[in-house]
Amino acid sequence: MVDWDFAVTVGSKLAGPGPTVSNDEALAAVAELREGADRSTPLVQEFTGLSTQAGTAPVLVVDRGGWIQANADGFAKILAPIVDKLVEKKGEPGAVASAIGSRVTGAEVGLMLGFLGTKVLGQFDPFHSPTGRLLLVAPNIVHTEREIGADPTDFRLWVCLHEETHRVQFTANPWLGDHLLAQMNQVAGTIEPSALVDGLRRGAEAIRSGNGSVLDLMSTPEQKEILDRVTGVMSLLEGHADVVMDGVGPTVIPSVKQIRKKFNQRRQGVGSLDKLLRRLLGLDAKMAQYRDGAVFVRHVVDKVGMDDFNAVWTGPETLPSKAEITDPDAWITRVL
Repeated sequence: MVDWDFAVTVGSKLAGPGPTVSNDEALAAVAELREGADRSTPLVQEFTGLSTQAGTAPVLVVDRGGWIQANADGFAKILAPIVDKLVEKKGEPGAVASAIGSRVTGAEVGLMLGFLGTKVLGQFDPFHSPTGRLLLVAPNIVHTEREIGADPTDFRLWVCLHEETHRVQFTANPWLGDHLLAQMNQVAGTIEPSALVDGLRRGAEAIRSGNGSVLDLMSTPEQKEILDRVTGVMSLLEGHADVVMDGVGPTVIPSVKQIRKKFNQRRQGVGSLDKLLRRLLGLDAKMAQYRDGAVFVRHVVDKVGMDDFNAVWTGPETLPSKAEITDPDAWITRVL
C-alpha cells in the first residue's frame, strides 16, 4: 500500500539537512541536548509528582532524516491493520498495480513527512518497542533558536523540559501508549475501501480549495468519535507539558519569558504557504491542543492541587474527554 523506503527518500530530500553548522557546533548541540534531557528528568518528576524508572525509553538526538525514518516506521505499524483489512476484502493487488500504487502513496506520505520534518523539535514515540523513545531533532532546534534569536543553552533546555515531560507521562503510566495504539486500531477497524477512496477524493478537494484539514474531511462519524477521544488525550498531554515547562522554566532558564513570547509567535506559522499546509495537515488543531490543554491542567491544579490532578493518570476511564478539556469542572465532578 505504501512504499515506505520511497516515502523516507522523498521526505528526506524535501526536508534537506537543515542549517549549516560546523562539526564542533554539531557535536556541542548533541551533547547539550543529551545533558538537557538528563537534567530535565528530576525537574519534571519533582514538579509533576510522577515517577519513572531510570533508563526506560531512550533519548535519541537525530537529524531530519532520522526523524522521518522513525515516523515512517511508526506509521507503518499503525497502518498495518488497515492494509491487512484491505487485502482481506479486495485481495492482493497485481505486481504492476502494487508497484505503481505504493510509489504514489509513498510520495504523498513522503511529502507530508518532509514538511513536518522541518518543523518538529522533539517527539516521544510511544509505539516503539518495548518502552517508547524520545527523539530530539537537533537541526530543527538549532534552526529555531537562530530564527527567534534565543540563547542556545536556554532554548535547548526549554525544549528538553517539554519533551521530557512526555517521556515521563508515558513511562510513569505504561498503559497510556497501549491505550493510544488501541484507539488507532479502532480507527483502522472502521475504514472501508470505498470510504478510503472517497476520503482521498475529498482530501484532494481540500488541498485545491484550502478549506479544512484532510483529517477532518476523511473522517466518518464513527471515526470522529474515536478521534475526539484521542483529541482529549493529546490536549491533556500537550497542555500538561506546556504547564510543566512554564512552571519549571523560570527556576532554571534565565531567558524563558523572551523564549516563550517569541516561540508563541512562531507557532502561528511564517508565510502563507506554511499556514496553508499547517491547516491542511491539522497543525492548527494541534496548536489549539496546547492552548486548551494547558488551560484545563492549570484550572484543575489550581482548584484541587497537583496530587489530586494526577488522578487523571489512573487509567483510560479517568482521561478527560474532548468536551471536558474545555469544561474542566465537569472532569473534576466526574472523576474527583
